[in-house]
Amino acid sequence: QVQLVESGGGLVQPGGSLRLSCAASGTIFSINAMAWYRQHPGKERELVAHIPSYGSTGYADSVKGRFTISRDNAKNTVYLQMSSLRPEDTAVYYCNADIRTRSYSPQIYNYWGQGTQVTVSS
Repeated sequence: QVQLVESGGGLVQPGGSLRLSCAASGTIFSINAMAWYRQHPGKERELVAHIPSYGSTGYADSVKGRFTISRDNAKNTVYLQMSSLRPEDTAVYYCNADIRTRSYSPQIYNYWGQGTQVTVSS
């Protein structure tokens, strides 16, 4: 079993910053790509940022220059540093990861966290 647990959400004023964390735990052999998604009320979930196990990161146009994704492979954790936050960034943020659970099997499974609410409001 694998769990992704997000933390760091909350209420922040426009222009403020928040740092989200997502820790993976359980039966993990290796973690490939990790990503953050968000979902606005009544809308589909959208990709915010992604980071491979090694290599370049990618961002949605709406957050480029304001958000930074990073990871600590030793801690099986991915972060999302959010700055210059806007009211339209208000959403539930979800962590996602592609995880190989067994050394003897190449099978990779995709996992989601439970989500953390980010509210940007004065």
